[in-house]
Amino acid sequence: MLLNLSTFLYVFCAVSLTIYASSQLFLLLVYLRHRHDPVPIPPVKEWPSVVVQLPLYNERYVVQRLLDAVAALDYPRELLTVQVLDDSTDETVEITAAKVEELAAKGLNILHIRRPERKGYKAGAMAYGMALVEAEFVMVLDADFVPAPDFLRHTIPHLVARPKLGMVQTRWGHLNPFNNWLTLGQTLALDSHFVVEQTARSRGGWLMTFNGSGGVWRTQCIREAGGWRDLTLTEDLDLSYRAQLAGWEFLYLPDVVVPGELPPQIAAYKQQQARWAKGTTQTLGYTLLPLWRSNFSISQRLMATLHLCQYMPHPLMIMLLILTPPLLITHSLQHLSLSVLGVVGLVTPLIYVVSQQALYNNWPRRLMAFPVLMALGTGIAWSNTQAVISGLLGRNTEFRRTPKFVQEWTGSGYALKRDPAMWLELLLAAYSMWGTYLALRLSPALAPWLTVYSLSFTVIVLWGLRDRMALRRAQVAVAR
Repeated sequence: MLLNLSTFLYVFCAVSLTIYASSQLFLLLVYLRHRHDPVPIPPVKEWPSVVVQLPLYNERYVVQRLLDAVAALDYPRELLTVQVLDDSTDETVEITAAKVEELAAKGLNILHIRRPERKGYKAGAMAYGMALVEAEFVMVLDADFVPAPDFLRHTIPHLVARPKLGMVQTRWGHLNPFNNWLTLGQTLALDSHFVVEQTARSRGGWLMTFNGSGGVWRTQCIREAGGWRDLTLTEDLDLSYRAQLAGWEFLYLPDVVVPGELPPQIAAYKQQQARWAKGTTQTLGYTLLPLWRSNFSISQRLMATLHLCQYMPHPLMIMLLILTPPLLITHSLQHLSLSVLGVVGLVTPLIYVVSQQALYNNWPRRLMAFPVLMALGTGIAWSNTQAVISGLLGRNTEFRRTPKFVQEWTGSGYALKRDPAMWLELLLAAYSMWGTYLALRLSPALAPWLTVYSLSFTVIVLWGLRDRMALRRAQVAVAR
């Protein structure tokens, strides 16, 4: 009975992963069909009012750079308001206040807004700012992003020309891609999302999302969709789906780029990914039923569901890994194969190649970071699995911001000191090695797959230990 259940779960995980991987093929095909579709900038007779919202929480290293970039935006000053939504508890407050005073003296309409309490985290800050907004459009930027001066000139015209357009999202660029192998690996993942996935969803008529930064909203759209709410850790995804379910359209502009900082510390990266994983799973719970009750087409609903399930592969991967050695020992995998999953799984690396080729002349060199990305994608499966389970169980956790450093992260007070998932990842690395040994003896076709797991978990653990030692050395140097 137990053996039959284990076999069933194994097949379920393999089939589910194959279905999800197949959805990536559809995204790639739609992207290839529409990648050269022009999106001309409509003419504007009269520019509308815009407020720029800058939610901050302890960002002393990047806040001045952010405010300088916003102050340089090429837009009529009488129509532009900047809200610095500052929930900080450290010296960011004083740094921001001084910079706001400086820019206000130069004629920028900028407000330093401090809430009585940090309720609702980022969503709460933006909702607080929305209560003070009378502008027609709202631009949202995280603290580590640096928009080009012509950002609004390239985004606002689309919203003016299309009354049903609720949001325009732009492509994220990277300020520190060559900081280390971790940041370079992240560029592959983010570029694949912003080049292929977002373009395909926008041009293919599927539901797409605001990515939390680098976008412009119609104020009416935010309010009619119910406003920002803190029920999930991904307030951007939550509002995006509510807005589109309410009938609003979204547009993605891949040629408008706003660069941001990539986390150079493995613990910070894992924390960011876990937050996104839990928030996406929470949004799935709130959105799935309204989505399937909507008037969207079957294709739109299926692709939206798979999008909301984008972090489910991680618990499926962990379950598949845990089940494999026992099933190998009992010879239950003799008539089962992962070959279909292996073939369909080649689509994701192909997407990385296509996205890098579309953006960079030196794309073959950048693809040298693919093994790093593979290790990251597999090695963080456990920490993301914990986040997904927490989201499914409805557990409330604190919104943990991704620390921004600018300078060498080991000398920063924002560097994360702990990574509680590390020791379980070490256990999974050992378990995967045992599975690899069994596969070599009993089912050699599975050995490469299990080897990837063992190497990935090992790399993530060693990376964490290396970061911990670097942080300790920096602390000792400061103490001296």
